[in-house]
Amino acid sequence: MIFINKVCNALVQHNVRYAVVGGYAVALHGAVRGTMDVDIAVNWDLSTLRRTENILKELGLVSRLPVSADDIYQFRDEYISKRNLVAWNFYHPEDTSQLLDIIITYDLKGKGRQSLHTAGGSIHVLQLEELIEMKRASGRPQDIEDADALERLK
Repeated sequence: MIFINKVCNALVQHNVRYAVVGGYAVALHGAVRGTMDVDIAVNWDLSTLRRTENILKELGLVSRLPVSADDIYQFRDEYISKRNLVAWNFYHPEDTSQLLDIIITYDLKGKGRQSLHTAGGSIHVLQLEELIEMKRASGRPQDIEDADALERLK
């Protein structure tokens, strides 16, 4: 089973509401986009962050930063404004191709998702319009290119 399916299946199994939001989401919506890491958004609450952190640990992933879900939740605004942190990064120490970012600048609450069925299971992806809006709001050049590519698909 490929990494993205392994993560998504584990999140579903533990009732974590998530959506894939990065380059994988762009590609899954049909735009040409290469990426190495899986970016996810979750409902922004401490319980969800703790469960997500525990699931990732069970999958063998570790945080790049010496922080916990409690730290990320408590100091989110400071991390974003003073440290320019956009995502909480995880990796697998024995397989560095397994990379995952939890986007801390985005709250999935109230946002629409779409389930895409793959050979490895369902993957929840942020709905197209929401993804375009998220990408444009970031202002990063790659995200603007992604939003433009997604707009052309409509």
